Amino acid sequence: MESKSNVIYSYSRKQSIEDGVLIDITSEAKEIGFKINTVVTSNLFYRYIVPKNNIAAEGQSTTGRLHDLIVLALFAAKSSMNTDQVKFPVSFLMDDDKKETVEVIAHIGPGDRGEPVLTLMLVEDL
Repeated sequence: MESKSNVIYSYSRKQSIEDGVLIDITSEAKEIGFKINTVVTSNLFYRYIVPKNNIAAEGQSTTGRLHDLIVLALFAAKSSMNTDQVKFPVSFLMDDDKKETVEVIAHIGPGDRGEPVLTLMLVEDL
């Protein structure tokens, strides 16, 4: 073969957004101050961002929880220059009215066309 590598299968960022593996939050992230396309993993989104019914009734909302996550990611990114990845703790109010603190990773890497993109994920999503 003449090529340097033979790709058997690839799974693009666009496909993973279409499949729901990644959730596009670019518009919300741009409102907070990010300037690049931003996604959150479905694991982080559905485990922690979308509130369960009992705490939703107490004022917790997907919009508010997502806003808080993005703000914390922005603070972490600004305090951590010259790296493509930063870890930061986020506390979420959970079903039993207790807070659960998880470590979130903000990673900047290349998108489908080589452009910089941001992914917010849990450590186990890496």
